[in-house]
Amino acid sequence: MKLFYCDHFVLPLPPGHRFPMDKYRRLRERVVSGRDPRFELHPPPAASDAELGRVHDPDYIRRASRGELDARELRALGFPWSEALIERSRRSSGATIAACRAALADGAAANLAGGTHHAAPAAAQGFCVFNDAAVAARAMQAEGRVQRVLIVDADVHQGNGTALCLAGDDSVFTFSIHGAKNFPFRKETSDLDVELADGTGDDEYLAALEAGLAQAMARAAGAQLVIYLAGADPYAGDRLGRLALSKAGLAARDDLVYRRCAAAGLPVAVAMAGGYADDIGDIVDIHYATLERAAAHAGR
Repeated sequence: MKLFYCDHFVLPLPPGHRFPMDKYRRLRERVVSGRDPRFELHPPPAASDAELGRVHDPDYIRRASRGELDARELRALGFPWSEALIERSRRSSGATIAACRAALADGAAANLAGGTHHAAPAAAQGFCVFNDAAVAARAMQAEGRVQRVLIVDADVHQGNGTALCLAGDDSVFTFSIHGAKNFPFRKETSDLDVELADGTGDDEYLAALEAGLAQAMARAAGAQLVIYLAGADPYAGDRLGRLALSKAGLAARDDLVYRRCAAAGLPVAVAMAGGYADDIGDIVDIHYATLERAAAHAGR
């Protein structure tokens, strides 16, 4: 199972910034130290202007790349601008594109970052510059690899940017299961949204996910690829999550997604998406379990 990483493209952040950037490096190091023979690590290429331009406005790509976003736009993003920010954002989108290609060949693959689902066609938001899932879906279509894609977004926050990027297009089905009262406070309309109350735990979450997956797969009939955003932030210990899943519950979530995809004969490209626990080790545990479960299902 191929894993694509871009943590060596370091995004400099000011001291005390709330985004746990180190989680990406530590996840890759966990893969290396685990010595699981099922995993192959690969650096990705950067997404090109042409690849980004299938989703994002060309003027937005130009302004973001040149550091011309204004103060309001940077506040919405939550990161200071730097050339390293843009290079890393391009590499993260490139990693999801690469993971999709590998998943179509091997059954499953993963981006050890990605899941930047708040980025809209012409706007950055919530730590997201470019929308890697939408960009990757469009790349697979443009390359003639697939005609229809299903995006399953299990980050605790709604994939509002993905909904906007792919609105009105039946060839990509967007399914988001997220906290009803969490960020973004102005929700967009995915093809299917499942909203959960604060404090939702394992059993209620899994029941809602199972019902949502059944509906999404029925409505996305003919899909040839799933892009799965496996956020660690529904975890009970997440600072920004407001749900109450255990690590075992999150592993069961992953198993449910992979099992349903395997039953439908669908390859899965995984992106890590959010995770904001005070202990970065908890985030790494959750993401690593997501990779292990993907490899287990792909190897069946």
